[in-house]
Parts: sequence; structure tokens; C-alpha cells
Amino acid sequence: MTQLLKVQNFMLSRDGFGAGEGQCMERPFGHADPATMGAWAFATASWPGRTDNAGSRGLDDFLIRDFHHNIGAEIMGRNKFSPHRGPWTDHEWQGWWGYEPPFHTPVFVLTHHPRPSFTLSDTTFHFVDGDPAKVLEQAKEAADGKDVRLGGGATSVRQFLDADLVDTLHVAVLPDYELGAGTRLWESPDELLDRFHRDVVPSPGGGVIHHLYWRK
Repeated sequence: MTQLLKVQNFMLSRDGFGAGEGQCMERPFGHADPATMGAWAFATASWPGRTDNAGSRGLDDFLIRDFHHNIGAEIMGRNKFSPHRGPWTDHEWQGWWGYEPPFHTPVFVLTHHPRPSFTLSDTTFHFVDGDPAKVLEQAKEAADGKDVRLGGGATSVRQFLDADLVDTLHVAVLPDYELGAGTRLWESPDELLDRFHRDVVPSPGGGVIHHLYWRK
């Protein structure tokens, strides 16, 4: 069975930015507001941690429920894992997510400064320095036949797109929210149409437009 590299539920401003400038410990997304970027997802019935019976159904909810389906490993950029830059000076930093990260798979963190792997709950973080094809090969082996998620940020997603390694891509664009600067995925969503089919579907709950791409 073919293993896919998938980008899921990736959130972008109208002008193509996945995060703002000035990332730090207090602002993981820089000057972008994560509550605004993720409002459509937080409103769904299946958002993790929801304790009531409320929340939206339909396409938004399906995309949230599908997030972990058949995923055996994740690849992420260093800036998704940490606000630190350069050589690691604090190995006690183990990510933004506490002792039970939401991934439940091996995670491969892209970095030019590898450090020892560690495990929290059912998630093991590996720190790898390599070109996209090499890292994807490692992640597919760890995924044990399942698909691999490319989690971001925008710079990492673009690297794998430019290497023609991404099989499916879901981007939720906020049509009324601009950042002006930060880490950019694209100038226009039409940039990928030479390699991908695309459906564009407004969210039933409003607030975002889903761009669903799959390889030609």
C-alpha cells in the first residue's frame, strides 16, 4: 500500500502566512492570533478536549476527526517545536505540549542542530538534519506502513512542496484576516495547480475557505 505525505488542517491568513513575526516563548505564532486562526477548528464537535455535546458538525468536523486517521509519523520544522534558534542550549525544553503531546506517533523535527531523541507519553521526538527526501524516508520507515503528516510550519511545508514530495494538502484560509509578514506558504493558492487538482469549499460554519489539493 502506498504511503502518503499529507498536510492537514494547515491554517493560513488571506495573504498566505501560516505564522507571524516575532515568535517567542509567550507568542508561539508571533504576532498572529492563534485563537483567530483556529476558531473554525475549536468550534467543531470533535475538537480534542471538548467536554460538552455542542460544536459544529459537517465538513469542518470531519476534517478534525480525520486528523489522526492512518497517520504513523509526523514531520515538523524546528520552529513548530521550539522558539529557540541556533545550537541547543537547553535540553530540558521538550516542546509546547506538556507531558502528553497530541501526536501519538514518532515525530521528526527538522533542525541543523541535532540533539538526542526523547519520549513523552506515546510520542518520541527525533531531531534530524537532512534533505526532505531523506527525512521522509526515515519517517515512512517509522510509520510502519501508515501515512506521514507534514505538520508545518509554512517554511517546512514549502520545502517539501518544492521537492515534489507532498501527496495531499488541506489548507484552511481565513479570507478576512491578514498578517502582512511572517512565514509564508504561498503568494497565491493557484501556484500549486501545475501539480495538483484542487477543490475550494467554504466552511459551513463560516470563517474559513478550505483548499483541498491532491496530486495529479
